[in-house]
Amino acid sequence: MTGAFIPADPGVVLAALPAPVATFDAQGRWSGLNEAAELWLNLSERGVAGLSADDPALIARLRVEPELGPLVAQAAQAGESVLHPRVRFEISDRAGRWTARRAGLDLAPLPDGGVVALIRPEPEAEVDASPRRAARSAIGMAEMLAHEIKNPLAGIRGAAQLLSENLGPEDRELTDLIVAESRRIVALLEEVERFGDTTLPQLRPVNVHDILDRARRSMALGGAAPKIVADYDPSLPPALVDPGRIMQVVLNLLRNAAEALAREARAPDDPRGPALIRLRTAYDRDVRGPHGTALPLQVEVEDNGPGVPEAIADQIFEPFVSGRENGTGLGLALVGKIVTEHGGLIRVDSRPGRTLFRVSLPLAGKGAAPWTEPY
Repeated sequence: MTGAFIPADPGVVLAALPAPVATFDAQGRWSGLNEAAELWLNLSERGVAGLSADDPALIARLRVEPELGPLVAQAAQAGESVLHPRVRFEISDRAGRWTARRAGLDLAPLPDGGVVALIRPEPEAEVDASPRRAARSAIGMAEMLAHEIKNPLAGIRGAAQLLSENLGPEDRELTDLIVAESRRIVALLEEVERFGDTTLPQLRPVNVHDILDRARRSMALGGAAPKIVADYDPSLPPALVDPGRIMQVVLNLLRNAAEALAREARAPDDPRGPALIRLRTAYDRDVRGPHGTALPLQVEVEDNGPGVPEAIADQIFEPFVSGRENGTGLGLALVGKIVTEHGGLIRVDSRPGRTLFRVSLPLAGKGAAPWTEPY
């Protein structure tokens, strides 16, 4: 019949795609590779067909971190697309030489219970990498310092725990804060030690408002913080994030705002009013990541301070770039690194009198219960 629509063969469509694509059946076994995937993974479709995603028979040819099997199972169970922004592939050639490659991995369920995986290779390193090498060298020195700082912190934490044994409930709250903050600082120092590492976040469904409230309490108990106003969207669904790392993102942004506000003297009749930080959440279905991934959950930290210095506005997420005297320049760099690891976006809009940082995060799968254990 002239003009009738003839459905395309899915295998033909996948084969024609220029990006590497792999498919897995309902049992989590390799079922297909297009030509681009065969070239990128240095595997043949015939050689992997019927093998489980992490079959021991593939260890001599392909190693994936995190392992493919749980990622495929997660996508199949979620019933919707799942993004893993940075996956490490170690690929062997016939001579036994290994090549490490990184890629984003988009996994989507198929009607038959299988999963299709789109591999988004990261771009090759820039030719002029000298600034990055310099940053890595400086980070190396910071790692050594971090190692030395952790030892006295352990003593401070132990002393606070001993003190708490003889204190009342109100005073014990302060020693508990010392212990909790010492642990968090140790975790931060370990993050500095791993700043150039590729450790992936442990993603799980999380109510971001729990993280924001804990960050607000930490700032308030720490003292010298300006007023923080919460403006939450109560209908916000769970985010797919690492709760500890996103807690660090929020704390770093809040402290950055508080430090900016503290740097300027404010007259009582200032038209901007008193120093203020606004912590806001929203849902925006139109926000997309670099690869088209939906990032609908928005977390905003806004202050009415002096704004980001123009001289560093384009570099504030680079290591060791700071607008504050004696600043380390690692706070916002760590924020950028963590958000990128989540496949999210972070943007800043700054002018005198208003600075807004917006973090865009992915949504957890439908029906996922938020994780509420202590972090």
